[in-house]
This record gives sequence, C-alpha cells and structure tokens, in this order.
Amino acid sequence: MEIPYLTGMATGASLIIAIGAQNAFVLTQGIRKQHRFVVALICSFCDALLISAGVAGMGSLIEQSPVLLNIASVAGALFLFVYGLKSLLSAFHADRGMEESDERPVSRKQVVFTTLAITLLNPHVYLDTVVLLGSISATFSGSGRYLFGGGAVTMSFLWFFILSYGSGFLAPLFRKSITWRILDTTICLVMWSIACKLLAYSAITDTILRFFQR
Repeated sequence: MEIPYLTGMATGASLIIAIGAQNAFVLTQGIRKQHRFVVALICSFCDALLISAGVAGMGSLIEQSPVLLNIASVAGALFLFVYGLKSLLSAFHADRGMEESDERPVSRKQVVFTTLAITLLNPHVYLDTVVLLGSISATFSGSGRYLFGGGAVTMSFLWFFILSYGSGFLAPLFRKSITWRILDTTICLVMWSIACKLLAYSAITDTILRFFQR
C-alpha cells in the first residue's frame, strides 16, 4: 500500500522541483514575504485538481486535443514573455534592496491573478500533472492509482509551502540591489526560455495538424 504513495511523492517531486515560471514566482513572493500563504495554497490546490483529473482519466482527453494545446501554448508564451520583460525592466531599475521592495507591496487580488495565470497558462503544467502523472497512475491497479495520486498531491503541498516560507530566510541576501538584479535577470531568462519552448511546441503541433489535413 505504501509503494504507490511513495512512488507518487517521488515522481511528483521530480516534476515539481525544477526551475520554472511557477517556482520563480513563488520564490520571489517568499523572499518579499508578501501573501506567501495565498501563493502556496493556490499553486498546491491547482496541482491537486490537475493531478486528480489525470488520475481520473482526463490525460487521454488532453492528449487527443492538439488544437487546445496549441492555443494554450501561444497564450502562455505571450504571458511569460510579458512577465519576463517586466522582470528585466525591474532588474535595470533595482537601485535599492529589500527596503525599497517592501515599500511597494502588491495587492492580494493582483497576486491571486498572477499566480493563477502563471499556473494555468502554462501547458507544461497540464502535460506534467494531468497527462504524465495520470498515465503513470494507470500502471497501478485498484486503489494503487489513487494512492499514487495522493502521494503526488502531498509532495506538491509540501514543496510549495516549503519554498514559499523557506525562501524568506534568503531575505537578508536581498537587502543589496545586486542580488535583486541577479534574481530578476534569472527570472527573465527562465520565463523567456519557457516561452520559446512553448512557441516551438506550438509550431510543431501546427505542422503536424497541417500534415494530417492534406
């Protein structure tokens, strides 16, 4: 009984603990200590819903919808490009450290919207949670697939809350403007690299669709 659950935790960790748009945003909000609980809860809850959908069998439906993935890829790429540009501009204007950042807190509504956008506009989230984890869960029989999904959900909650609150210990390092410049520049590069991958994926998907429409 424990093997599917632990396997789900290990598999979930391998997919969640990686440099990406979602983790970069959680890290930034954690360092600034702004709405950390809300950000971690939204990310964890969205993952839980998507993983549950994958375990329930929606992975095959998404795999059969290349048009939907194509549209989501373009929308996600545009959003990540704009967010990356915002981080780049912030890097050039970071003249002060944590004190300046603390003086300009963002509203909870803005944080909620941004967190949802970064989480749900990235097709990779659906591929990792719904398709991949859903497919792996199908290899377990009976209640094993649900234990696998439960393990993945548990790891998601653990990771996002640990990242959100653990990153607060890095706050002293960000009292210098150079540290913020490095972080913002890194986030920009991460966002733009993911955006390029999404556009490349969209182009490949479009080529495949045109080939079969001939």
